[in-house]
Amino acid sequence: MTHKRIVLIIGGGIAAYKCLDLIRRLKERGIAVRAVLTRAGEQFVTPLSVGALSNEPVFTNLFDLDSEREIGHIRLSRDADLIVVAPATADLLAKMAGGHADDLASTVLMATDKPVLVAPAMNPRMWLHPATQRNVAQLKADGITVIDPAVGEMAERGEAGPGRLPEVPVLVAHILTALGISGPEPAASHSGLDTPGGRAALTGRHVLVTSGPTHEPIDPVRYIANRSSGKQGHAIAAAAARAGARVTLVSGPVHIADPTGVEVVHVETAQQMLDAARRALPADVGVFTAAVADWRVAAAQSQKIKKQAGATAPKLTLAENPDVLKSIAAKGPQRPGLIVGFAAETDNVTAYAAGKLKSKNADWIVANDVSPATGIMGGDRNRVHLVSAEGIEDWPEMSKDDVAEALVARIAAHFRACADGAQ
Repeated sequence: MTHKRIVLIIGGGIAAYKCLDLIRRLKERGIAVRAVLTRAGEQFVTPLSVGALSNEPVFTNLFDLDSEREIGHIRLSRDADLIVVAPATADLLAKMAGGHADDLASTVLMATDKPVLVAPAMNPRMWLHPATQRNVAQLKADGITVIDPAVGEMAERGEAGPGRLPEVPVLVAHILTALGISGPEPAASHSGLDTPGGRAALTGRHVLVTSGPTHEPIDPVRYIANRSSGKQGHAIAAAAARAGARVTLVSGPVHIADPTGVEVVHVETAQQMLDAARRALPADVGVFTAAVADWRVAAAQSQKIKKQAGATAPKLTLAENPDVLKSIAAKGPQRPGLIVGFAAETDNVTAYAAGKLKSKNADWIVANDVSPATGIMGGDRNRVHLVSAEGIEDWPEMSKDDVAEALVARIAAHFRACADGAQ
C-alpha cells in the first residue's frame, strides 16, 4: 500500500459520476483523495457522496471561513503529491490556459507547485474547437499532462466522436504512472463493477470469447503453437461474467484455471476453435483474443516421426488454417452485433491493426506490441491500443485484469448508446 495523496478537481460534466468509482479505486491502493467540486460539478455529484467515499472534507468555496482562515487553497495545492482534474471541461481548460483564478479550483491550480494531470471530457465539437485545441497545446507546453479523451457515443443522442472521459481503470493507470507507482493492481479491484456501466450492465447479453493458443499437430507428440498464455482472454471472460453476461469461453490449451461463472469449451486446433465458436452462436458480442496458429501441417503423421542418423530432416507441407475472427465476423444473420478482435504485433502495431479492422470486418481491434522485450506475451500486464472506425485510443500500461474491466465497460457503454439511439 502507498501513502500518496492527490487533490481531485471535479468539473461540471455528465462524466463526473465516474469520479465516485475513481475515488474508491484509488483508496483501495492506499491513495488519499481530497476533492474540490466546482460549482458546475455540484450539479452532477454532491459533496455528501464525494465526502462519504473519500472520507475527507470536500471543498467547494474559495471564501469558506473555516478553511481560508489558514489560507486553505494554498495548503490544498501544496499538501498533495498530484493534482488531478477530471472531468476537465472546456471552461476549466480555458481558465487553466489563461491563468485565471476566480474560484477555488482555478486558484488551487494556480497556486500548486505539484504535477497536474488533466482528463478532458466534453462534446466532440467542443473538444475539436480551435480554442480548446489551442488551450490544450498551451497546457502541454506548460508541463501539464493531458490524457486524450476516449472516442465513442456521447450522452447527447446522435453525438459521437472524441470527448468521452476514459474509463476508471484507464484513469487509475495514468494516476499511478504520474505518482511513480508500479506493480500489479490489487486483486480485489474490479473497476467498473459499481459504475452505471458496470454491475449487471451486460445482463441478458451473450458474450463469446476465444482465448489462448491453438496446437496444430505434426505427429502425436509434436505440434505448431505460439506463446499465448490465455491470461488476457480469460480475464475478459471473467469480467464479462461479473458484468452480468452469459459467457461462452472457447479456450485453447492453457495452464491457467477456468474462470468461474463461465461456460468453457476446451479445444486444441484452429478448426476445433472455429467449430466451437460457431456452435456458441448466436451471441451479442464476440471477443477474439485467441492467438490462432496461421498454419497447420497439411498431413499430420499418425506415428511419431523418428530421427534417423544421416537422414535429412523431414519436410513439412503447411496448409492455411481457417481465420476464426474473419469467419465469425462475416456478414450474415449469425454475426454478433459487436465484434472485437485482437492483434498481437511486433512492429507497426497500430498500422497493422487498422488493416485488420477492415480485412476481418471487425468493429474494434485491440492491438498490442508483443515483442519479447515487452514481456506482454505470458505476462500479467498489457498496454493496448483500441482501434475503431472513429480512430485510435492509446491506453496506458495496466494489469490484464484492468484491461479486461476497461474493455467490458466500453462494451457496456456501446450497448447503452445503441439502446439510447433506438429510443
